[in-house]
Amino acid sequence: MKVLTSPSSFGQISSKPFDILKKNGYRVINNPYGRKLTEDEVIELAKECIGIVAGVEPLTARVMDALPNLKCISRVGVGIDSVDVDYANKKGIVVVNTPDGPTRSVAELTIGMTMALLRKIPQAHCALSNRQWEKQIGNLLLGKKVGVIGMGRIGKLVTKLFQGVGNEVIGYDLYPDNKWAAENSIKMMDLEKLLAEADIVTLHVPSSKTTLISKKELNTMKKGAFLVNISRGGVVDETDLYDALQNGQLSGAAIDVFSAEPYDGPLCDLKNVVLTPHLGSYAKEGKLKMEIDAVMNLIKALKK
Repeated sequence: MKVLTSPSSFGQISSKPFDILKKNGYRVINNPYGRKLTEDEVIELAKECIGIVAGVEPLTARVMDALPNLKCISRVGVGIDSVDVDYANKKGIVVVNTPDGPTRSVAELTIGMTMALLRKIPQAHCALSNRQWEKQIGNLLLGKKVGVIGMGRIGKLVTKLFQGVGNEVIGYDLYPDNKWAAENSIKMMDLEKLLAEADIVTLHVPSSKTTLISKKELNTMKKGAFLVNISRGGVVDETDLYDALQNGQLSGAAIDVFSAEPYDGPLCDLKNVVLTPHLGSYAKEGKLKMEIDAVMNLIKALKK
């Protein structure tokens, strides 16, 4: 019984995910390339596999058709936009994910990115690393109204963390949990109103074929506001964001996800941004939990 573990960094924190698979009688084929796999590479590596512990490689209809033994795709992470779920369902391939694993990691990164953005910590570090003593004047988090877009697991925890340091939080969600919002003193509102009121806007929404934040929405935001995107690339129009940062509509932005990754676009040339290479789940404890959860989900699905 063969299983492909496709994420490029799978098992690097601990061998426990591999140990669990082997203990349950599975032979592991690990990603040998140290990067995101192509369709052809998935087909070659998983040609005899009954399961895939998946990263963000394209698991398309073509890939599934080429893997006759495949019974389960277990995603390490929340998003399953790289998987053709409808086609998997037609073929009877079970698709599962790990919705709880990255919650704390992403929420804490949101707070960290926000603080780094407001106090210009990366810019100050970069200057001093180049032997330049430049004091950066930033902004306090105190008194800022935070607008959280996407009030699922991550958005709710982000809300609690911001409230914990004294910020007022307002929220928007397509399917709001009004009971939770009322219990936690969160005013839910439509997107346009939130954008107009918030000093800091953070995004925690799933991947979508449509862009949520483009020129119109950026111009609706308070002049001088800050935008933090730790959700999915493509949610924010990067060209429009660049323009808003250039013309002063926004004071700054912190971005962890991009429409095409690795990213090397024009946002890299700006000084009022904090950019990270999709680090949302990259905390040791959270990443290991996701890997173990994904392995256990796979084993459970294959035993049915």
